[in-house]
Amino acid sequence: MNYFSEALLAAIQLILQFDSDIYHIVFTSLKISFTATIFASFFGIFLGIAMAINNFIGKRLLQQLLNTLMAMPTVMIGLIFYGLFSRRGLLGDWGLLYTDIAVIIGESFLITPIIINLTLVAVQSTDKRLLETLKILGAKPYQQFIPILSECRFAILAAVITGFGRAIGEVGAAMMLGGNIQGTTRTMTTAIALETSKGNFEHGLALGILLLLIAFSVNLSLQFLKWDED
Repeated sequence: MNYFSEALLAAIQLILQFDSDIYHIVFTSLKISFTATIFASFFGIFLGIAMAINNFIGKRLLQQLLNTLMAMPTVMIGLIFYGLFSRRGLLGDWGLLYTDIAVIIGESFLITPIIINLTLVAVQSTDKRLLETLKILGAKPYQQFIPILSECRFAILAAVITGFGRAIGEVGAAMMLGGNIQGTTRTMTTAIALETSKGNFEHGLALGILLLLIAFSVNLSLQFLKWDED
C-alpha cells in the first residue's frame, strides 16, 4: 500500500471518528465564510440590481473595475487590510488583526465584487420586457427590486453560492489577517497548508475531503431548488 492510500484511509478514519480538532476547524471555517457571504450578499445583490436597472456615466468603467477585482489575488486583499489593521495602521486601534472579524471583513471585500458582477449579468440577461413593463407601469427604481429579484432568484442564488465557494476556499487573506490561530481563526484552507507543511498529510487530506463535500452539498442544494421549481 502506497503513501497516498495509507493517508487517505487515515483521513477517512479521522472523518468517521468525528475528530474534535478537525470538526472544530470545519465549524470555524463555515462560521467565517457564511458570515462573510451574508454581508457580501446584502451589499452585492443590492448594488448589482441597482447597476443593472440604472444607466449612469462611468457604468462600463465600473464594470471593468469589478471584473478586475474578481480576479484580484487574495493575498492582495490580505495585504491591504493587514496594513489597515496592523498596530501602526489606520485602524490599528480597533485591535482587529488576527481575529475572526478581520478574516470576515477581508473575505467580504473579496467576494462582494463577484456577487455584484454576477447579479448584474443575471439581471441584464433576463427578459428585457420585464424591466420595460415595470417602467411603463410607473414603478420607481426601488419598486423594481422585488420583481427583478424574484425573476432572477436562481441566478442570483448561484452568484451567492459562487461567492461562498470563493470565501470558503480562500487561504491568502485568511492566513494574513487571521494568523491561523487554533480555535479562533484557523480555517480549513489554512489548516490544510499548516498540517501538510508539518507532515500531517492525513489531517490535511481529511480537511480537503470535507471541504469538497461541503462545496458539493451547497451546489447540489441549488440544483434541487431548480428541479423543484421546474
